[in-house]
Amino acid sequence: MFSIGELSKRTKVKVPTIRYYEEMGLLAEAERTGGNQRRYDKAGLERLSFIRHARDLGFSIEAILSLIELQEHPDRSCQAATEIATSQLTDVRAKIKRLRALEKELVRMSKGCEGDGVAEDCYVLASLADHKLCNRQH
Repeated sequence: MFSIGELSKRTKVKVPTIRYYEEMGLLAEAERTGGNQRRYDKAGLERLSFIRHARDLGFSIEAILSLIELQEHPDRSCQAATEIATSQLTDVRAKIKRLRALEKELVRMSKGCEGDGVAEDCYVLASLADHKLCNRQH
């Protein structure tokens, strides 16, 4: 059995986050000692590691709940898990595309500044003040 502090150390998940995951139903409510301290078993440790890894990969709480539901019913097809992962991949690719566009705009904006002083026409400040000076939507 693990205390919440030990679980936190082993999984690198902060204690308040562990409590939050319990409230959200991602992690089963811990057993309590006579002194009302939470105690987690090996299954709790494994579940929290699963959640942490899924969060690191950017899965939403809702997606993780769905994945846990699938995990608890091994007789079901893993097609739903594949669809959840594919949806996450699509979201990540869209974010990468937006970040690349932002990168290009920031490069262009920063190259437009002469560095002669803010009182002069600072292109960075002017671009931030007037969206029409940008080349792309972001």
